[in-house]
Amino acid sequence: MRPQIKNYLSVTKKEWNGMVVLIILIAMVLLTPYLFQANHKDNIINFKAFDKAITETDKTGSIIADENTSTANETTLPVNLFQFNPNNLPLAGWVKLGLTEHQAQVIKHYEEKGGRFLTKGDVKKMYSISPAEYKLLEPYIILPDGPAYHTNKAKPGEVIEINTADSARLTMIRGIGPAFARRIVHYRERIGGFYNKEQLKEVYGIDEEKYNQIKVDIAVDGRHIIKVNINTATFNELKRFPYLSYKQMDAIVAYRDEHGNYSALNDLKNIAILNDGILRKIGPYLVFK
Repeated sequence: MRPQIKNYLSVTKKEWNGMVVLIILIAMVLLTPYLFQANHKDNIINFKAFDKAITETDKTGSIIADENTSTANETTLPVNLFQFNPNNLPLAGWVKLGLTEHQAQVIKHYEEKGGRFLTKGDVKKMYSISPAEYKLLEPYIILPDGPAYHTNKAKPGEVIEINTADSARLTMIRGIGPAFARRIVHYRERIGGFYNKEQLKEVYGIDEEKYNQIKVDIAVDGRHIIKVNINTATFNELKRFPYLSYKQMDAIVAYRDEHGNYSALNDLKNIAILNDGILRKIGPYLVFK
């Protein structure tokens, strides 16, 4: 009986080594928290300094805000203000005056659309500038006092003929500033005048929204269109039309040289690369003599 018990309780060398390793691992696991605490002491919060900071904040009336609670319209007070004319003031200049880059971009976009500042009231009406910011900037604006300037605009019901109006008169159209006026005149000179209102949408920057804003205040007199004799026009003379590609201009001249003069707009339909849409656009500008 004893030999059987002895054999049952006996441990081989391999098993003994495994037990030793297991005991060591268990000891390491149990000792790890104590070793960590011994080498890493918690920082002690100085509550006296914290209470002092809170007291000073209450005395000065300042507000402690979370970093993520700032708003887009937050005013950044500039260190040094300077006198300025808001017309064509660079974006960096507006930022230097204390506006955010987003606020400055709104103002520059207004100028790109033809907007202009004629009085201090024109600056005040910019929705991107808060009343507090305007009050701060007002003494430094190099413009006459007064409300937003509208006296240079056409009276209600007055219509501007866009083929004869100069750039100054074009600015009388509500929604058209100096920049748009210059673009309209430049495009009008290139094509030889407008034969319908919707051609204004071909002017850079005048989209559907802008066109709908101004269309009731304009008129077009087609008698002022400068026309081209299609039977004598050279390639360079045809280049004034933005509606024609160079290949189409070459085809018009080549067909005329081969088949003779055109007698009517329908003759141009014989040129395969000219479709009805293009012919409708250039037709009002052509004469056949």
